[in-house]
Amino acid sequence: MTPRTNIPMLQFDLNLLIAPLMAFSAAAILLVFAMPALEARARRKRRVELALGGRAGSKPANSGGKPSTRRKAVEKTLREIEERQNALKGSRRRPTLDRRLREAGLTWQPLFYWLINLLVAACTFAILSGFGPLVSVSVGLATGLVLPYLHVGLLRRRRLAAFAAKFPDAIDVIVRGVRAGRPLADCLAIIAADSEEPIRSEFRQVVEDQSVGLPVTEAVERLAQRVPLQEVNFLSVLVSIQSRAGGSLTEALGNLSTVLRGRRQLHAKVKAMSAEAKTSAGIIGALPVVVAVLVHLTSPEYLALLYQTDTGIFVMSASLFWMAIGTFVMRQMINFDM
Repeated sequence: MTPRTNIPMLQFDLNLLIAPLMAFSAAAILLVFAMPALEARARRKRRVELALGGRAGSKPANSGGKPSTRRKAVEKTLREIEERQNALKGSRRRPTLDRRLREAGLTWQPLFYWLINLLVAACTFAILSGFGPLVSVSVGLATGLVLPYLHVGLLRRRRLAAFAAKFPDAIDVIVRGVRAGRPLADCLAIIAADSEEPIRSEFRQVVEDQSVGLPVTEAVERLAQRVPLQEVNFLSVLVSIQSRAGGSLTEALGNLSTVLRGRRQLHAKVKAMSAEAKTSAGIIGALPVVVAVLVHLTSPEYLALLYQTDTGIFVMSASLFWMAIGTFVMRQMINFDM
């Protein structure tokens, strides 16, 4: 009789646990969806405190009363900047051909770029004409599309890296000029005249924008749109906040210069630590191609089966596909987002 009376009690206890578990699961799901908004609000609060001259996490001086006018102006400016950045986020992730050419420092027109693609494809087709029409056409089209794209991407990365490396020195020029009593526009003109490329050309465009009537804030904001770097975005946000809310520009720019130099040092440290992994990935990715080329040069009939039969072409295509996947995985493993 005793076991029969305990079974309903056990079922009753389990039913009581179902409702709290479901409520906890629903709360966890809501927290996951609400976490980005909460984090964005916390980041905005920390940025406001830093812009006001305090430290992140410290209590504001007027926390017992209403927010000051300057604090409201800073919050409004940050909201407007975030809205504009969210509107431009799609174009920054997928830049157009004109923008990629401009960021690479090239004066090419899109038509000239596509003519180069066609020329590379034709040269590759002429070189590989002995391997059959299918291989020569497919490899020629792939080479014509990929090689110019990689060339422009390489020039773009080098130019942006050079800009980021020299940008803290430009900020120091602004700090010394403002401390000496010069206005911000004159400091930007000094950078446009005396700095090295690519700093000089970009800041020269800022000076030209001011000469046609644009305020300094909009000219610097256009600079941040032309140069997709976090460092330039920091400068744009700082100048916008200072123009609307006031404050010490020299102290804010000095802190920005210190932060940018710290970021560069951290980037160099990460690059040095990941150099071995990148070298290993490059060797592993290039080894099959190098071996195939050497074998073809020494014994052409040994690999003829791969590009003269349908089965060989299918096997080679599948191998290239899986090799590309492996290279992509290795790149993602050693690619650190700074």
